Amino acid sequence: MSEARMRAMVLPAQGRPLEAQEWPVPEPGPGQIRLRVRACAVCRTDLHVVDGDLPDPTLPLIPGHEIVGTVDAVGPGAERYGIGDRIGVPWLGHVCGKCDYCRSGRENLCDDARFTGYQLQGGYAEYTVADERFCFPIPEPYGDAEATPLLCAGLIGQRALRMAGDGTRLGLYGFGAAAHIVAQIARHEGRRLFAFTREGDTRAQAFARRLGAEWAGTSTDAPPEPLDAAIIFAPVGSLVPAALRAVAKGGRVVCAGIHMSEIPAFPYRILWEERSIRSVANLTRADGEALMRVAPAVPVTTHVQCYPLGEANQALRDLRDGNLEGAAVLIP
Repeated sequence: MSEARMRAMVLPAQGRPLEAQEWPVPEPGPGQIRLRVRACAVCRTDLHVVDGDLPDPTLPLIPGHEIVGTVDAVGPGAERYGIGDRIGVPWLGHVCGKCDYCRSGRENLCDDARFTGYQLQGGYAEYTVADERFCFPIPEPYGDAEATPLLCAGLIGQRALRMAGDGTRLGLYGFGAAAHIVAQIARHEGRRLFAFTREGDTRAQAFARRLGAEWAGTSTDAPPEPLDAAIIFAPVGSLVPAALRAVAKGGRVVCAGIHMSEIPAFPYRILWEERSIRSVANLTRADGEALMRVAPAVPVTTHVQCYPLGEANQALRDLRDGNLEGAAVLIP
């Protein structure tokens, strides 16, 4: 009997384009489920993996960690989901469960954590397997493609929003997939939004205004009034001192990306007066459960641009060049 095969977009080595290949359909191991992939969003972290900004991925690698699919097989001991259930697979795919971080509710910092589409094979394929403990049911109102950005852009964005505190005046640096979800949650909470984009990106500024930003300008502009907090989604280190200058005394600057270019030296004066800088690392399962409750309650509307699976390289280029409004999504 011949082995079942699937189509996948594979990273053979960092710095090279993805290649369309046929791979064996994976079999679920103990505690795992197999999903027939319905949609997988393209995240900026995927770009960092492909471009070599994040070191030592499993190679060859199927990227993708914002996966929505239906369960079509379960491994030994897997009992949480049944055949046909619609499930989401996020970035966090494994933790040790024993270290101080895991035992104190900070599993996102586990030294033995493993991540989907980085150390674990991801969703740029027709099938994938995942540990059922790290998967989430998808809220009913969302279509397959529309749900995918919630699984990283939404999760990381909401975690960053919580770290930004309760201040009313919120700045968002970089208005892509994560910011467009955070903007809706923040407006639902009654916050005022100020959006910062790359120079000349009037399309992103208009998008931000449609989602409730009362002001939108470039990342080098000063906002019309001091901010209580700023979240930086763009992986540009020079935005850190820019955001520090934009926040008021006691303001917070949250760096939400997994990778950022070098932060230039800046004068202590713009950090003084109890301003703070904090990073966001990964997510916890509690973050996922919380967002899956919050998103339909807002309700968050995601904006997606769909591509056939074989056009993954084009989707990555469009993300890199800033040619997207919302999130790129691959459809096998």
